[in-house]
Amino acid sequence: MVFKAGCPECRGRFELTAPALRLVIGGSDRTTFYSFTCPDCRAAVRKPAGERIVELLTGGGVSTLRLHSTV
Repeated sequence: MVFKAGCPECRGRFELTAPALRLVIGGSDRTTFYSFTCPDCRAAVRKPAGERIVELLTGGGVSTLRLHSTV
């Protein structure tokens, strides 16, 4: 599966495969995001991931890290 993405640094638009992305699911919206390295400028990109994006990325085989709070 391929995912369309854009880089806020160089404004590049491209497609990434699941291995190029990482999804982090935290306890809140602020700690749930996906990240990748821009293939054009090599910038580390981190973007928020809402419920729909989480569904798409997990369904597409993106590596997922779940953060657990110790409250």
